[in-house]
Amino acid sequence: MITVDEALFAGKPEEGLRRDAWRILASALEAVDPERAIYRYLRREGDSLVIGEKTYNLRKIRRICIVGAGKATARMAKAMETILGDRIEEGVVVVKRGYTEVLERIQLVEAGHPLPDESGVKGAEAVLGILQKTGEEDLVICLISGGGSALLPAPAEGLTLEDKVRVTDLLLRAGATIQELNTVRKHLSRLKGGQLARAAAPAQVVSLILSDVIGNPLDVIASGPTVPDPTTYEDALRIVERYGLEDKVPPGVLQHLKKGQAGEIPETPKPKDPLFQRVQNLIVGSNELATLAASEEASRLGYRTLILSTFVEGEAREVGKVLGSIGKEILLAGRPLERPACILAGGETTVTVRGQGRGGRNQEVALGAALIIAGLPSLLVASFATDGTDGPTDAAGAFVEGTTIERALALGLDPHRHLANNDAYPFFAALSDLILTGPTNTNVNDLMLVLAGPRS
Repeated sequence: MITVDEALFAGKPEEGLRRDAWRILASALEAVDPERAIYRYLRREGDSLVIGEKTYNLRKIRRICIVGAGKATARMAKAMETILGDRIEEGVVVVKRGYTEVLERIQLVEAGHPLPDESGVKGAEAVLGILQKTGEEDLVICLISGGGSALLPAPAEGLTLEDKVRVTDLLLRAGATIQELNTVRKHLSRLKGGQLARAAAPAQVVSLILSDVIGNPLDVIASGPTVPDPTTYEDALRIVERYGLEDKVPPGVLQHLKKGQAGEIPETPKPKDPLFQRVQNLIVGSNELATLAASEEASRLGYRTLILSTFVEGEAREVGKVLGSIGKEILLAGRPLERPACILAGGETTVTVRGQGRGGRNQEVALGAALIIAGLPSLLVASFATDGTDGPTDAAGAFVEGTTIERALALGLDPHRHLANNDAYPFFAALSDLILTGPTNTNVNDLMLVLAGPRS
């Protein structure tokens, strides 16, 4: 597997547009490095701990505990150990397998993602064990990043991990948005939707959050474990119904949601709950930051640049077709930019799974774009998952150029058939066009780019 350092920061052997694309993606990753993000927002000055715009007097804090979950939290925890050292009493963070760091005072638990597993349950129980011991003079620092929902599964009473896995899988395959998915997961959990903050009370809580959700809504990122939850059991039930899953989700899940809707189960904590007066939530990294850094690098390389949006959603293959069409417009008409041009977009698309193939949303974006730009010279589209993992594959995404379809046909590959079967991974693997970085230890959604050259 190609590592981030080898593939991105040391450059790739490809010339021209693809080499520039690597450099642009590398700059985006560097800007949202989780360790650097912590250092930007948190510092220790003697007996004072400055977090964002708030200062905490360490002499008045009895114990500091670190908890958290997400693909980026190992590097975040590493920064916390550097800053706080032996002031950390204990800690547990749960990360996706392979997204690790060497930690001394904080326990690191590797667990399953995107589908939760028993290791995640054990990690969640360890987090709850720490929170149950905290008091009013304690400070709980919660490290949150994308993937936290799946990595911190604490099924509500009467539900099992298998129940949650089944519901998550059904919603993902139905094309549910991350907002919809998390609304349901909050109401099947003991930690999500502000319930981690409730478990930590009366301790002070600070959440340092690396956002992987469009627009950075605090209640959606990792299902908002320390944030008031504006959604309800009724909302969760309506989502299940909207996708026609009433007869497919486990009966216990449907019964649980209906009990919550009827008021027989306590709701998640809402915005006016006084417990949030002792909670600080702070965004330390986002897709916008990565996209801005990519734009600066593209400009430095000599491209006219335009950030199209950092709110991109929708069916992956259709988004790819739009990006390909924008590239064609630049090439043939000089709009919206003259060449050499770089168009950037951030966000998170979805895939409605209809086939039996292997791939991910970024690979489908790329394949959709390839069909539009076929035969056009000096044009590249790339779609990239900043966490290094696109769907259930070891790829982060894929590159496509005007020659992609021609090269595929020469190998006997049918792009339409691969797209219809949600089978983009073997298509791009055969062409050596996958973006392979390995775990990047960060996660701020996806980055998509269109390069139209050549540049001098």
